[in-house]
Amino acid sequence: MLWRGKVGSAENWFMRADRDANPATPEGSLAGGSGLHLPFGITVCGIEELGELFAAGISHVLSILDPGWPVPEAFSSFGEHRKLEVRFHDVIEDGIAGMRPPGADDVARILAFGRDLVGESDGMGHLLVHCHAGVSRSTASMGLIIAQARPDATAPAVLGEVLRVRPQAWPNLRILEMGDAQLGRRGTLIDAAGALYRRHLASQPELAAGMRAGGRGREVTVAEARRP
Repeated sequence: MLWRGKVGSAENWFMRADRDANPATPEGSLAGGSGLHLPFGITVCGIEELGELFAAGISHVLSILDPGWPVPEAFSSFGEHRKLEVRFHDVIEDGIAGMRPPGADDVARILAFGRDLVGESDGMGHLLVHCHAGVSRSTASMGLIIAQARPDATAPAVLGEVLRVRPQAWPNLRILEMGDAQLGRRGTLIDAAGALYRRHLASQPELAAGMRAGGRGREVTVAEARRP
């Protein structure tokens, strides 16, 4: 399984050359299994996949876009749905020229949207979270919404559910850090992310240099520092 792309964004690094390749089995209890029971359905995708989902019964959309990026035309084909659009770049550090990192207010809006979803769906809702490639910003955000909806679920189970629906997930660490704090998870989502990163790096060690070069070195450090 190869991941290719431009240095600077995990969502670019993690564009799979072969979308049908079998992903590495997630580490330990991160294995997807049959999935958590959630009060809504979930889907994660990238922009290019949106056109395939117009008939999927999506009731809620979390749309994560770069600042200045046009609204995807595919939404014109969707049925009635509620949408939250947030805009920030796929970075995890402050001070990168020309980049707007995700902020605590962005994460708070995402979690508020997730709370509304639970209240509005009555068990019949279906949440779609997308970003540009469906790898980093979207998977981190989906993880936080799941963690909020299932406060009884362990962090490995939460990210295991994300991996079940999106095996190429490499969640944006900054989003997870802020969400972990806001949800009172006491760092457990960061520990679980470390296991997820570590599994990808074990099968594709060349990613480490690229992530460091692209300003995502802290994610590699988390993978190396956290042990099962």
